[in-house]
Amino acid sequence: MKCCGSSRWAREMAGRRPFRTFEELSGAADEVWFSLSREDWLEAFSHHPRIGEKQLREKFAVTAGWAEQEQKGTAGASENILKALAQGNAEYEKRFGHVFLICATGKGADEMLFALDQRMNNGPERELKIAAGEQAKITQIRMKKWMGEQP
Repeated sequence: MKCCGSSRWAREMAGRRPFRTFEELSGAADEVWFSLSREDWLEAFSHHPRIGEKQLREKFAVTAGWAEQEQKGTAGASENILKALAQGNAEYEKRFGHVFLICATGKGADEMLFALDQRMNNGPERELKIAAGEQAKITQIRMKKWMGEQP
């Protein structure tokens, strides 16, 4: 669950154990993830803080440390960028019904804001698939962390 907030994903992954290699684990993670329903994806998305959100520790205690690492590109962002992200997050959630999800590792706040602005032009089904792809990337990075490797 620390790698992906979908309870069905976690159950199916646990049922496939043991994994002999990380590549086997990684392949199974994607296979299971992309076989899940919209509701399973939305459950996983709900376990992510908004990009730039400052209350990570309180609301997302289980994954707060990892989320902070993943979003470190927002740490030095200007107030204008952070306000734009907050406003964009709110507009995105209103339009699509779920948190804006992006694999933030290695991205600066301006790059995340640009992606958010661009993705607002997508239709709901296309955006759901893009967000699911971003979740898959995040899951892969988190599995490496869980296994003690640096992504």
